[in-house]
Amino acid sequence: MDVQTLWFILIAFLFIGFFVLEGFDFGVGILLPFMSCNDRERRTVINTIGPFWDGNEVWLITAASGMFAAFPDWYATLFSALYLPIVIMIAALIFRGVAFEFRSKHDKPAWRNFWDWSIFWGSLIPALLWGIALANFIRGIPVDGSMNYTGGLLNLVNPYALLCGITSLLIFTLHGAIFLALKTTALLQEKAMSFARKLWAPATLLCILFMAFTRTETDLFLHLGINPGIIPVFSVLALVSVIFLLKKNAAGWAFAMTSVAIAFSTITIFMGLYPRLLVSSLNPAWNLTIYNSSASDYSLGLVSVVALIFIPVILIYQGWSYWVFRQRVTADSELEY
Repeated sequence: MDVQTLWFILIAFLFIGFFVLEGFDFGVGILLPFMSCNDRERRTVINTIGPFWDGNEVWLITAASGMFAAFPDWYATLFSALYLPIVIMIAALIFRGVAFEFRSKHDKPAWRNFWDWSIFWGSLIPALLWGIALANFIRGIPVDGSMNYTGGLLNLVNPYALLCGITSLLIFTLHGAIFLALKTTALLQEKAMSFARKLWAPATLLCILFMAFTRTETDLFLHLGINPGIIPVFSVLALVSVIFLLKKNAAGWAFAMTSVAIAFSTITIFMGLYPRLLVSSLNPAWNLTIYNSSASDYSLGLVSVVALIFIPVILIYQGWSYWVFRQRVTADSELEY
């Protein structure tokens, strides 16, 4: 295995971690205004993700850093093509982070309501835009032979991308509802399970519809072959199994299955892309690949040493934080947010 392929796998791993972990706290933020009837309940909902949300975003920062270090041409082309959506997404994430910290600094209902809806929009916008971005990864965008983006905003906001965006939004919201069922008790837990059961059907339907459009709009399945392998198939089976687990109130297993569905779907996208990084809709010869977009072998070797040191640290820290804050958040819990 060459070092370019190794870094492709590493960046895919970082995006998997981001979508699985940040996905549930996007979902919790989206559900926040609809889950709770009073301020105490809303604080309880926020505190289920309070210890995790900022650590989950480290996965995105690390993935973007890896793109910049290992595949600088991919980073430059992608960030110039998606400049406006990325700015909107970053602004939403910043506002969301501020909302977590500022919400409980004042007792006025109007103040807290403003920050609650900031958390909602700060979660919904990235959940939607990430789906749109991934769809454009595999469908292709107008990139010329000099790796320059030649299109406009309308090239990115196409029906296929919007379908993927709405699908990712619903999947993350379902993921968040199941996480809330794991982390809360009594009435909030019942509400979370009710939302999860209601969200499963539209999320699964749109996921299947997105797969059908992917077959006609992209060459992803051509790259995977007639037999796509266990990973794409199991991603669908994992999502289908969720409703049976929810009916049995097995929230833990349901959360594991939505995690598997998100992880395996992300792996499927990267499998279908390899060795490409970004598809050119103008000419297949202008695709960005792991070879024509990579840094020098010396640079890749250097950043590989850095990754070998710091990624295990991130994994250990994340595992420790989830273990420390593993208990459910109840009405009697001391609420920080």
